[in-house]
Amino acid sequence: MALMPMPLDAMSELSDEALLRACAGGDRQAVRVLTERLTPRVLGFAARMLGDRSEAEDVAQEAMLRLWQIAPKWRQGEARVTTWLYRVVSNLCTDRLRARGRGVPLEHAGEPADGAPSVLACLAERERVAALEAALANLPARQRQAVVLRHMEGCSNPEIARVMEISVEAVESLTARGKRSLAATLAARRAELGYDDDD
Repeated sequence: MALMPMPLDAMSELSDEALLRACAGGDRQAVRVLTERLTPRVLGFAARMLGDRSEAEDVAQEAMLRLWQIAPKWRQGEARVTTWLYRVVSNLCTDRLRARGRGVPLEHAGEPADGAPSVLACLAERERVAALEAALANLPARQRQAVVLRHMEGCSNPEIARVMEISVEAVESLTARGKRSLAATLAARRAELGYDDDD
């Protein structure tokens, strides 16, 4: 006797791991919920790593495809789904960066600020995002990866260590060096970007 599918709103309360198990069992609703939950995060991470939205979309699609392929073999408790997925995205991005050489284009489309009070404020925020994206693009790939995972994706240092397959101390070193480099790069543009000394 087939199990009745769980209502969509109830599925949104399930953990990534529970949804992945349901996906492995052929539950299309679980696939939909997990896709809607994880794809924006994966896409954002890949876009920051690659500096190219089109390439990032390809990477996100490939990473999600690999997640569906691994679902039936998923071993609960070994890693969080997001940790596994970030590692896959990291590897795919690294492969693409190596294939195209060290250079990463500086032209990045900044995402519009949500709830911007005015057109001028929106333009200023876009300029800040573009400056940050350009500064990120100039970091060495491993520093950029650590900084993006820590400060933009909200991962913990131990989780980043698992994604990058390095020690927690190495993560701390990479993020500290990356933050220093970003601060130095952006320091000369503080006034231009509308930051005062308290920002």
